[in-house]
Amino acid sequence: MSKILFVLTGATHWTLADGTRHPTGFWAEEAVVPYRALKAAGHEVVVATPGGVVPAVDRASLAPEFNGGQEGADRTARALEEMTELREPVKLAEVDLDDFAAVFYPGGHGPMEDLAVDADSGRLLTATLDSGKPLAVVCHGPAALLAAVRADGSNAFAGYRVAAFTNEEETQGGLADRARWLLQDRLTEAGVEVQVAEPWAPHLVVDRNLVTGQNPASSAPVAEELLKKLS
Repeated sequence: MSKILFVLTGATHWTLADGTRHPTGFWAEEAVVPYRALKAAGHEVVVATPGGVVPAVDRASLAPEFNGGQEGADRTARALEEMTELREPVKLAEVDLDDFAAVFYPGGHGPMEDLAVDADSGRLLTATLDSGKPLAVVCHGPAALLAAVRADGSNAFAGYRVAAFTNEEETQGGLADRARWLLQDRLTEAGVEVQVAEPWAPHLVVDRNLVTGQNPASSAPVAEELLKKLS
């Protein structure tokens, strides 16, 4: 059994270009699916957030239309209740990477608000990348990569191939024209190679020890690949 670190956003909103606070948090599927896969394989999960705040789920991610109907929504809600680790997160600044075999970042719009500029998270991501330990990130989670800046000012992930929530998906989701910035654009500006696939379809990219998924539907393949790297 290995210990896996889940780094979740502590944000409850995403500030849009006009200053409006769009309610958000972490996306349920992106936390639940990998959590269940890892726990079923016998691994231990520890949750960390900025400041150790209890993470908020994006309420939209519990809606029937994002869970294949009401039955699926109920299953997701029950699964969150079973994730007792969410209630007692550790402080991200106090995390010791040596204690963990792998690191995982789920998405939701929350990381666009806090993890994208969180220096503690940036240092952890850089250290994980350099350590060779498996690092898995999905959907809007790659916003956190923007804070992984080396002493020379370069992004630690520059030159890496990744999947991340795309401009097209943000547009179809209805928030692209209201956003301060778009994830695909900002990653590209940082020198990260975003590999774009069909909107909303599962899409996995593996580059060295980095495993990334484009959207919520990519959570399962990301978890599967993470398990392979842990075996």
